[in-house]
Amino acid sequence: MYMRLLLPTLLLAGCESSSDQNSSTFQTGEYISRNSNEFHFTVPPQTKQPLSEYPWSIPSTKINKYSFRCKGDYRNPLLEGHFDCGSANHHSLPLRDNEEFIYPILINLLNYIQDKSGYTVVITSGHRCPEHNTYIDPSTSNQTSKHLIGAEVSFYLASLENDPIRSVELVKRYYLEHPQKKTISDFTQFQRYDKDDVHLRTPPWYNKEVFIKLYQPDEGRNGDNKHPYPYISIQVRWDEQLQQRVNYSWDKSFKGFYRN
Repeated sequence: MYMRLLLPTLLLAGCESSSDQNSSTFQTGEYISRNSNEFHFTVPPQTKQPLSEYPWSIPSTKINKYSFRCKGDYRNPLLEGHFDCGSANHHSLPLRDNEEFIYPILINLLNYIQDKSGYTVVITSGHRCPEHNTYIDPSTSNQTSKHLIGAEVSFYLASLENDPIRSVELVKRYYLEHPQKKTISDFTQFQRYDKDDVHLRTPPWYNKEVFIKLYQPDEGRNGDNKHPYPYISIQVRWDEQLQQRVNYSWDKSFKGFYRN
């Protein structure tokens, strides 16, 4: 009977001893010491930072002639019996004096629109080589497009897709701020084109140098402009450098650029 009572007592004593040992093992501390040259510092007060602009409202890099490169792609499927071109990897921009060339007024206008609006200009169609031009729109009327000679551009403003008039107003403003030396009224005064051969609901605007067309969402939907927005097309009418009219030319369209 005595042994039966003694055994549980010894077991309990062993458990308590083990518990005390474990607790003393894990209850270790760390002394904090300071060097004699340490000092306190003051946290500067918090200042409210302005919110950053959304990325789509910040114009991207400046537009240059290379922004107008042809958008053809060999990977596009056969369309109405036509193959697409290989894009800028397989041919150059139009050439002038053996250098790639886009009419400077188009570059200047798009940079001006981008800078003044604060939004990015999205070029949907710049230069088109003959293959890509036919691929996106094989109609007869399109085969003399000024896109072929680097004298036309289609675009819209990101975040202002449904306000194309803003771009038209900025083009007019550009000419008021950049008057030409000769016959200023020919450049600063825009007229409306009232003939019905353009097949657009909005009559185009024009001065001596450019011709502006506004395409509504159900107009001008070729392969480069499959987006659902209205867009602007600017054609060059007058070559300020050569002092002559700008017209479509088969030689310039088919022979005026390098091919790989």
